[in-house]
Amino acid sequence: MSVALGPSALRSFLAIDERESLVELVQTARGRLLLFAVAVCAVSTYNSWWEAAFVVGAALAFAYLEKQRNLILFAATYAMAFSTLWLSETAIEENIAVLAAQEGVGHVSPLLLAHLALITFMIFSWSALMLVRKHKNFMLARRPVIALLAIEIALCGLTSLDLVHGMPRLALWSFLSVYTPYIWFLAYAIVDQRARDRSPDAFQLGTFHPFWGGPSSIPFGKGAGFLRKTLSKTPADLAVTQIKGVKLLLWSNLLLGLKMVLTWLCEEQLNIPSVELALSAYLDGHAFPVVLGWSAVLWSTAKFCLQTAYWGHLFIGGARLAGFRLPRATWRPLEARTLIEYFNRFSYYFKELLVDFFFVPTFFRVFRKHPRLRMFFATFMAAGVGNAIFHFVREVDLVATMGLSGSLESFTSYAFYCVILATGIGISQVRANAGYRPSPTLAGRLWSFLTVWGFVVCLHVFSDESRRHTLLERCSFLASLFGVG
Repeated sequence: MSVALGPSALRSFLAIDERESLVELVQTARGRLLLFAVAVCAVSTYNSWWEAAFVVGAALAFAYLEKQRNLILFAATYAMAFSTLWLSETAIEENIAVLAAQEGVGHVSPLLLAHLALITFMIFSWSALMLVRKHKNFMLARRPVIALLAIEIALCGLTSLDLVHGMPRLALWSFLSVYTPYIWFLAYAIVDQRARDRSPDAFQLGTFHPFWGGPSSIPFGKGAGFLRKTLSKTPADLAVTQIKGVKLLLWSNLLLGLKMVLTWLCEEQLNIPSVELALSAYLDGHAFPVVLGWSAVLWSTAKFCLQTAYWGHLFIGGARLAGFRLPRATWRPLEARTLIEYFNRFSYYFKELLVDFFFVPTFFRVFRKHPRLRMFFATFMAAGVGNAIFHFVREVDLVATMGLSGSLESFTSYAFYCVILATGIGISQVRANAGYRPSPTLAGRLWSFLTVWGFVVCLHVFSDESRRHTLLERCSFLASLFGVG
């Protein structure tokens, strides 16, 4: 006798966090050991066994040892930071080595400079937090993002113009290479100094690339203030959160496996080229057939979406093991029926960063007498200007190899992408606020899916992160896919 497993039955089967027996088990020593073993197996897909054991062990130690939480978070975060530098798992050492070669400084180890720069940044950040608490009217306290970006620009100027040479330039560049990926974490910490229940400095510094968040410049979990609000309060609540974390880690592995299968099918069996290769072939006069060109864009978009989803789930799964009831990083983006819904679903913590530091300040300062223009402009500042700034700053290492003007010129395609994306999202936001709702019928849902994802797929031609092709070349290639030119 077979039993059909419908959507509701499947949902009930997967809702293991709602089973009281399992929740009670996870609160016992045997259950915690089982939780540790399953989580390590899930995380080891991405990291070595010892790294996976360290991350999971640190998360569980933070969850269970309440009195030592600040120390555990700080120690685990910076143990990971220094070890990733030592193991050359970030681009920081390589970026420093490039400039060292340019300056002819071969007697100092880039790895040593990277470690010293990280220590300097820790001291700088701690000093900045104390400064904004003592002097609340300082620019850094009132406008942290503007002040931190001004420091970024100043460092870029000193290291790219003919003002500083030799070891001083290399020292500044080393600090810039470390400062850049931490800038948004520091901004959240400075904002949190305004809170009455702000976290201790050790906790604040521990949220800078926390041990569960990997090398991403996106603060998964935002800052200490948001983390405080989401921390589990009771043993049962903690157990449920941890079970949900393991579920997310396993789901991340399934998405990773799906990406590997699709990569094998699309790239090895069907020989679908990358967008960059299809673009180069088109410009060389040997364009692929239109069907293959569209396949390249579709597959590149799908691969990017899968990567965004499984990395985000991995990071949030680790944070949930520590007891933080954080929202998922990606939530069913294929169900988005409008562009603003896509924006909210696709990368939650990136969206939150843009909202916190670009949308909110703009919304409360401009066009107060024109609500629709106010909403559109604030949305544009977040999805457009903020998006462009985030991605340009993230690749600041190109300033050393291409120069400031060359870096800006190579960024025009992505800047165009941000303008078009922000315009679409802004219009969608205004329409949603005006009461527009897509048709709930099957035809309406299909039309919403095609329009939203058709827009996203076409724009992916410009968001490809290679810097080889100009904006006009990308426009010409996209037009050719529609039979124009």
